[in-house]
Amino acid sequence: MRERAFKLDQNVPERVAHQLRRHGFDAMTILEQDMVGAPDSVVHSVCQKEDRVLVTFDLDFADIREYPPSESCGLIVLRPPSQDAPTVVKLIERLIPRLQSLDPRGELWIVEDSRIRIRGGTR
Repeated sequence: MRERAFKLDQNVPERVAHQLRRHGFDAMTILEQDMVGAPDSVVHSVCQKEDRVLVTFDLDFADIREYPPSESCGLIVLRPPSQDAPTVVKLIERLIPRLQSLDPRGELWIVEDSRIRIRGGTR
């Protein structure tokens, strides 16, 4: 299996990138690439070119007509009860075991506090 690489959208706390890296994942942020404010289509295109799964709060990426999961490097849309850093870090901590065993490439994951909905792929 290829190494999983992630791109964190601009509003995802930077602590999440450090958290993913501690668990052995390659994680980069929009801020690190100087892409803050880039249109969604550009963010998606860069993720495709870099073979990175996008981690975002942006529900626009959950539109499977605009961003078909099967044509994507993977989309993870976070839906925590609050977007403050501690809440998001807890959500990611619960998500990490799934990321270690499943590959979100070609899929859309909607990650809520109590469940993960997956579209696309074979699951």
